[in-house]
Amino acid sequence: MENATIFVALLAGVLSFLSPCVFPLLPAYVSHLTGALVQDNKIKAEKKLLMMRSVFFIAGFSIIFVVMGASASLLGQFFTGNRILIEKISGLLIVIFGLQMAGMLSLRFLMFDKKLFQAKGSGKGNISSFILGLAFGSGWTPCVGLALSSILLLASSSETLYSGMWLLFIYSIGLGIPFLLISLALTYSLSILKKINRWLPLLSKINGWLLIGMGLLVFTGQLQKISAFFAKYTFINI
Repeated sequence: MENATIFVALLAGVLSFLSPCVFPLLPAYVSHLTGALVQDNKIKAEKKLLMMRSVFFIAGFSIIFVVMGASASLLGQFFTGNRILIEKISGLLIVIFGLQMAGMLSLRFLMFDKKLFQAKGSGKGNISSFILGLAFGSGWTPCVGLALSSILLLASSSETLYSGMWLLFIYSIGLGIPFLLISLALTYSLSILKKINRWLPLLSKINGWLLIGMGLLVFTGQLQKISAFFAKYTFINI
């Protein structure tokens, strides 16, 4: 797989975590996972317990994303004879998603949630954390859904099934690692939320413009050329 595409997937995951749909709700997710309460401006949770529950939570949404990537790749291979047309359509859709995220469009049909799993009860175990991850992964929130859909469109134009799955796995890493680190930081202080919250509107616009740029590169076929260029200077190829 092209290394530039992998970088885009990783960055999309990080920016998805920093979206207004996810980041401000982090204390609620952490409290649900551990059953802990917010006291003295921090979450009173055992760090080892939080790390374990978070890993299961991340595994839950990662599985959903990887399955989505496999499905998108299979669909793209089914229409392999029209790959150029698929790239054009994918590029155009990614641009639309970027315009929506940057606040330049307001299409209501893109602003919805769809959950295949419903998480119930408080976080009392690793299995419940895993189920919550499944629920998170299957929920198409207005912010995460746009970035995720863009990566799925890239997966649909990947050459192999494993490339599409790997692309969504990288996206999951980009979303999961910040979740793990910030969750741990919340056990020390909640002040980090206030500091980062100030930048969320700007980060959302940056994410939108990045999607617009990526969509234009996909539409014009330049993304493959850029990836081929960077491939000369790296040892990682999937």
